[in-house]
Amino acid sequence: MALDRFNELWQLTRPLGPQEQYQEPAFKRAFEVYHDVRSRSLPDGLWEEGALGPGLPYALLFLEWEARFPREWTEHAKAWSTKQWLIRSLAVAGHDQPTRAKLTDLVEIVIQRAHRCKDREYARVARAVDGEDLRHRLGTAAASANPWARLHADYVLWLLDRPEVPITQHVWRTWVSEASGRQRSSADPCG
Repeated sequence: MALDRFNELWQLTRPLGPQEQYQEPAFKRAFEVYHDVRSRSLPDGLWEEGALGPGLPYALLFLEWEARFPREWTEHAKAWSTKQWLIRSLAVAGHDQPTRAKLTDLVEIVIQRAHRCKDREYARVARAVDGEDLRHRLGTAAASANPWARLHADYVLWLLDRPEVPITQHVWRTWVSEASGRQRSSADPCG
């Protein structure tokens, strides 16, 4: 509704020119209302509050929405840079237990699916919440029948054992290449 009103007034006042347009009272008010609404909506409101401040529940909700309902998230809130920024902001040590549990759940959900944009960032979260619970879940996924889960869980476990290794696309591709070579050589000693 606020966006519709802003767009309507933008069209009507456009002939005034950029400086005069933003001085026109009705347009100026519509812009302020629209900005206010955006600041309290996902994902834009997350930039206002910050992931680790009062916006933490919303940051976790935003990431859980993307993880559990990727199709709906893509349709209604797709913001890859926001996803990446939130994951990196949350990939720090010292979270309270409920937050650690939610982040561990998110890592587990994401490793169970085919890779989506910025999913690799969850390896940073895994490092931040590393512990017995996470490693047990990753071990279970690595032994599952789901090929995505096996691949992703093995990779994250490998990274957890090597904290000095950067989390980059190059490292991922090298690891996948080497992992597929190990699978071929173990499956066929002649190949």
